[in-house]
Amino acid sequence: MTANSLGESADTHLDSGETMSLDELRAQQLENLKTTVSTVYEKVPFYRKAFDELGVTPADITSLDDIARLPFTNKQDLRDNYPFGLFAVPREQVARIHASSGTTGLPTVVGYTQSDLDVWSSLIARSIRIAGGRPGQMLHNAYGYGLFTGGLGVHGAERHGFTVVPISGGQTPRQVQLIQDFKPDIITATPTYLLTILDEFHKQGIDPTSTSLKIAICGAEPWTDAMRKEIEKSFDIDAVDIYGLSEVMGPGVASESAETKDGPTIWEDHFYPEIVDPFTGEVLPDGEEGELVFTSLTKEALPIIRYRTHDLASLLPGTARPSFRRISRITGRSDDLIIIRGVNVYPANVETVLFEFEHLSPHFQLVLTRPNRMDEVTVEVEHREGVGAMELEGLDEQVAERIKERLGVSATVVVRTPSELPRSVGKLKRIIDRRENIR
Repeated sequence: MTANSLGESADTHLDSGETMSLDELRAQQLENLKTTVSTVYEKVPFYRKAFDELGVTPADITSLDDIARLPFTNKQDLRDNYPFGLFAVPREQVARIHASSGTTGLPTVVGYTQSDLDVWSSLIARSIRIAGGRPGQMLHNAYGYGLFTGGLGVHGAERHGFTVVPISGGQTPRQVQLIQDFKPDIITATPTYLLTILDEFHKQGIDPTSTSLKIAICGAEPWTDAMRKEIEKSFDIDAVDIYGLSEVMGPGVASESAETKDGPTIWEDHFYPEIVDPFTGEVLPDGEEGELVFTSLTKEALPIIRYRTHDLASLLPGTARPSFRRISRITGRSDDLIIIRGVNVYPANVETVLFEFEHLSPHFQLVLTRPNRMDEVTVEVEHREGVGAMELEGLDEQVAERIKERLGVSATVVVRTPSELPRSVGKLKRIIDRRENIR
């Protein structure tokens, strides 16, 4: 399936923000950056202190390049100011609050004014349109609802003419039933949970290519082009990447065009992107890979300055929306980096190798252990249904050899039976770290 098969030209549905010239965009960005910097300096004690420590004032921001003079913000800063210390408006003006799970400490809390929610829903609609969706279509929303921003963030599409089915994550057999009964055009889910739904179609004996689905909008975790092809072929749909994170807004910070499929277009009229060296913080030129950093330009409740996402990518020239730059495919997260005997490895690197073997499924995990004081990694991966003993013979050794050849790291490979590994109902945990249990 291609985006062109969806009918109307995308240009018919562009909003005024999407049609700005580059000069208009840069002028608006600078104006909104100055306003945001002044706001946080006046109303957020954390930022006033951080600015003063660097000797920077709002008056020093006279060009977009001056953003490099501003302090970074990171997840720990939100935790240190828990729950509402980074809000720039009185709590009474906050219309909604979201938060992270807080599994590794205090949750990071984010807030939205009614204006923030209006902008968010408009960017979700923009993101669906660039993916090939059109108002009037039905959207099966399998992102998790609750404090996680995914479900309620995408739900904002209903304010722009889309019919939203708020199924959330989990209840996978029911997901299949409602897709069959309601006949949605679009599905939104994490890519790994969409694979879980795919498994359920097969389990029920239903051909997943027979559904009404035309578009899958996947995000919230890194995924490879190989996984995209797996999803597209399995469902006979277009699958595109949507990018976002709670601290910056939620889903819809950037979204990929179904026509180009060349990385998410950043909605730069609302978010200013940078790529920095993850170790030194130095700003890198467009095209070089580093850590993605965002500054919000229009948020009221929680304006954020130079937020370090830990996502590793590069900034590329605009295509589907020429004035707006794109994010290259996320290669991993700096905090998901595995260092095995001096070799840097990301789960996405391993995934790319596994997809080269037709008998292996997309379901895998990396298990880290430390026997004899040396880190080791075991790649556990399921084989596909119907693969016999003859095809499996020696497959583990072949995969281990390929990983060593491509990634430069020695790994033990264990080929599991279908459905043996845990399944995702949201974000899948790829890395199982058992090193801390080794004494």
